[in-house]
Amino acid sequence: MYPAEFDYFSPNDLKEALELLSKYGDDAKILAGGQSLIIAMKLRIISPKYVIDINNIPNLSYVSESEGYLRIGALTRYSDLEYSDLIRNKYPLLHEAVKHIADPTVRNWGTVGGNVCYNHPGNNLPSVMLAYNAELVATSLSGSRVIKAKDFFLGPFQTALRTDEILTEIRIPIQQPRNGGSYIKLERRVGDFAIVASAVNISVDYDGTVKEVGIGIGGASNNAVKAYKAEEMLRGSRINDNLIKEVGKVVSDTIQPVEEPFGPPAEYRKAMAGVLTVRAIKQSLRKALGGV
Repeated sequence: MYPAEFDYFSPNDLKEALELLSKYGDDAKILAGGQSLIIAMKLRIISPKYVIDINNIPNLSYVSESEGYLRIGALTRYSDLEYSDLIRNKYPLLHEAVKHIADPTVRNWGTVGGNVCYNHPGNNLPSVMLAYNAELVATSLSGSRVIKAKDFFLGPFQTALRTDEILTEIRIPIQQPRNGGSYIKLERRVGDFAIVASAVNISVDYDGTVKEVGIGIGGASNNAVKAYKAEEMLRGSRINDNLIKEVGKVVSDTIQPVEEPFGPPAEYRKAMAGVLTVRAIKQSLRKALGGV
């Protein structure tokens, strides 16, 4: 199928893009990598009257650390993270998650901003942002505001972005030594959307006590879920097998999956959320303690 007719704009700076977005509101869609938007338009799931292509806007693609944060420009491609030494060495959870996205072609075009803004329940990055306690910077003609990841993902294909805002930056707190993270994903075929995925990020003290932990679950329900109770059980604890097993049960109880006509049963996804989290905690802890 072909998309319905639309008007195309390719602004050269952010102000011009924001003016267009302010003018056309709900009738406009932002085009970044296009790996989700174009498919949805061709299937006529959505038919925007106006498409605003932001790929010519400078200074929206970067990966750097400053002022306590890893800063990722919204137009940064997945492949930029996949082949970044900084991401590979200091942000293993993020590195594993982008390597699990689709195939090399998609990773060369798709953008970090597009992934989180599309907020497909099976996307890799929303659960990762929850695990990192990330912040997302939304910009409009009236200025910028910072939205915490836990407040950003409202539901399937819904975020806290207003219709006049563009996501411009993702901020992840700089990870300190003795940090480990792991992303484990259950999928039908390599590169598919997640049936269930667990994203875990752990930092430990010198004696192995958990200083900070984040757990995000994707795919299992209609929206990425932050496992608050499981995080509380681990924070300040010396992890052992019994505790990890209890955390897995709590994560399973936290998930409220919806039955899908052609997908695995809800109870199976609920159970696998706990199983994958147990594995992700063990892998993260091993990395944090200096293993591989």
